[in-house]
Order: sequence, then C-alpha cells, then structure tokens
Amino acid sequence: MRDSRHARLILGLLLTAALVMLTVDHRTGEDSPMRQLRAAGAWAFGTTEQVGGAVTRSVGGFVHGVITAPRAREDIARLKKDNAELRARLAANKLDETRSTELKRLLGLAGLGGYKVVTANVIARRGEPGFEDAVELDAGTDDGVRADMTVLNGDGLIGRVVHASSRTSTVVLLSDPASAAGARLEGGQEIGVVHGVGENGRLLRFRLLDSTAPMTRGGRLVSFGSHHGAPYVPGVPIGVIERVEPTPGALTRIAYAKPFADLTALDVVGVVVRGPARDPRDAVLPRREGAR
Repeated sequence: MRDSRHARLILGLLLTAALVMLTVDHRTGEDSPMRQLRAAGAWAFGTTEQVGGAVTRSVGGFVHGVITAPRAREDIARLKKDNAELRARLAANKLDETRSTELKRLLGLAGLGGYKVVTANVIARRGEPGFEDAVELDAGTDDGVRADMTVLNGDGLIGRVVHASSRTSTVVLLSDPASAAGARLEGGQEIGVVHGVGENGRLLRFRLLDSTAPMTRGGRLVSFGSHHGAPYVPGVPIGVIERVEPTPGALTRIAYAKPFADLTALDVVGVVVRGPARDPRDAVLPRREGAR
C-alpha cells in the first residue's frame, strides 16, 4: 500500500515538473534553457525514425519484388517478343526497298533495250543435270516463260532458261563452265564467245574469233544475239575486260571479263519473253564514269 502511494507521489511530481518545463520552454522561446535538450531529443528520435523508415522501405521493396517478379518476367518476355517482331518488320521493309530498287533498274534496262520481260525472284540456288551453276525462279509457263529464253537483271546478262514448269523455271548462269553465249566488243563488229570459268562467277572467259582484232583492258562486251533471239537476245551488257591473255600465233584471242551482274547475289530478274524489234547495239551499256 505504501509502495503504491509512493509511486503515485513520484509520478505526480514528475508530471508537475514536465508541465513546468514545457511552460518555461514555451514562454522563453529561443532563449529557453531547454533548447539543447529539445535538439538532442529531436536528433535521437529523428535518427531512429530514419533508420526505421529505411528498414521498412527495404523490407517493403523486397516483398514487392517477390510479389511482382512473375509479372516482371512476363513483361521482359513480351518486350523481347515485341523487339524481335520490330526487327523482323524493319528487315522486311529494307528487303522490300532493295527489291523495289532492283525492279526499277531492271525495268529501266528492259525499256532501253526494247525487251519485254516477265519479272521473277530467285528462290533457290540449285544444280541441273549437265550444269553446275543454276538458279530457280518463281515464274514458269503459266507466266509465259519457256526454255531458251534470255534472263537478265538491272545490271546485265544473267543466263538462259533451260527448263520451265507451270510455276517455276531453271536458269543456267553465264558463270557455269558449260555455258556459252555469243558476245560482241563495244563499238565494233568483232565477235566471240563468252564461257563461264567457275571462280564463283567472278570472271568470264571471252574468246575473240579474229586474232588480229584489237582488244584491250577496259573493253566492254554485249550479247551478240542468237537466231530468232533464242536463247540470247542482242545488246544485253555482259561485262568489262580485266585482262587479255598473250596468244601469239593463235587463231583466236583470249580475255577475261568481270560480269556487270553479280552472279553470286541474284534476287529480282527478268525473263525476256519478246526480244527487241531491232538490235539496240551499245545503247544499253551503262554510262562510263565521267561521260556526259
């Protein structure tokens, strides 16, 4: 009983002292003798609050991460899929733009030479019995394509059709060792034969029939043309002579030419379904650099 009364007495004195201190601190303002004690308390309680807040935020962030992890993985997977689709669309747009450019150049060459063409895409590189270097096109007899028709692109001669089905056709390239096409030197009547030599289509061999006719590096070749334009129509650019072989005493002369068309990277091509009304001669050859 005494202990209880004693505790109540001490509690009362402490409350009275606290009220007196609060009153003095309030009335004296900045000059209050309690200012340092108040600042220390604020620092202690503020630091405790900051530490507690940081711990609470860390724990809350961890819990939130655990809860949202599956959703984050789904978002990442979705973003990866969206990026892949975007890259595919960009690649398709670039490919369409490239093909559009090739088609314009092809139609420009065909118009200049007076060739009526059926446009097609190269869909495969394939072998053909008796030939090593051939490609398959996505155009066939349903489109008017027949065997022994000339094939070209916006740069020049590609080869000839050797087989055609209803929807596809096979073209033997000029680069094939078994391929041969009549050719003529630019600006004259000297003729010869162009053969493939392999080497991944980088060079063609030109055999000039007149060993006395002049032939130099930089000379350009066009197709001479076949009887009734099959398999080759006249005037299609073939290539540029890179080197002339010394053949003293031979009946013919040999040179090697770089084809205008890149025979290793074919896409849009044209099959000539009707030749020109007259030989365009050198009119289809590309303009020389510096020429007006």
